[in-house]
Amino acid sequence: MRKKIVAGNWKMNKTYEQGLQLASEVVNMVQDEVPSDVVVVLNPPFVHLTSIRKLIPASATNLFLGAQNCHYQASGAYTGEVSAEILKSIPVDYTIIGHSERREYFQETNAQLAKKVDLLLANQITPLFCCGESLDIRESGTEIAFVCNQLTESLFHLSAEDFAKVVIAYEPIWAIGTGRTATSQQAQAMHAALRAHLATHYGQTLADDTSILYGGSCNPGNAPELFACPDVDGGLIGGASLKSRDFTDICKSF
Repeated sequence: MRKKIVAGNWKMNKTYEQGLQLASEVVNMVQDEVPSDVVVVLNPPFVHLTSIRKLIPASATNLFLGAQNCHYQASGAYTGEVSAEILKSIPVDYTIIGHSERREYFQETNAQLAKKVDLLLANQITPLFCCGESLDIRESGTEIAFVCNQLTESLFHLSAEDFAKVVIAYEPIWAIGTGRTATSQQAQAMHAALRAHLATHYGQTLADDTSILYGGSCNPGNAPELFACPDVDGGLIGGASLKSRDFTDICKSF
């Protein structure tokens, strides 16, 4: 049975002290209010990771720490980058890779992301693999083929055993900060298409067990409708994750 997951991507926000305050608020709220079967992942900037790790009680069964990226090489002369092995040493539980902003601003390729997936799995870190299409792709009517190809080129080299450790997040890039809104029907249609694509390679059982998160503009108002979709298993939350009350309410939206 696939997991219900809400991951908060803070992106490049919150100073050190602000980050500690936000994380402390979320940790307390989640423990008090969020059902234990909802997995909650905090993905702050790198500088916060070790301190926030200490804020998550060892007894917490549904609170996890995530990073926002890792490099596609194991180590070496890559100034300013962070490796999967370094993240493991904190330790980090999840790591976002392939986010639309990384693909656009840093020209990350599907081949590079395949290497990141391998390194994360080798270090016992769950990859939170992002995929999605731009407005041009959506308007051309080729969005399903485009996003499925992202999965094929970055994930389908994995054995079934390793693929079972991956979480997928679908980002409708065309509906983020553009004034356009993705409906729950559009989200469900893409999630169902991605699950069907996974089934062609890994079989229906493994496809049905894979958590696919929605990475659009999710907030406390639309989360219940989105999470009610049969193939939407939670959310990768951006702006709303910077407010403890909003983020916690989203976690309670299943």
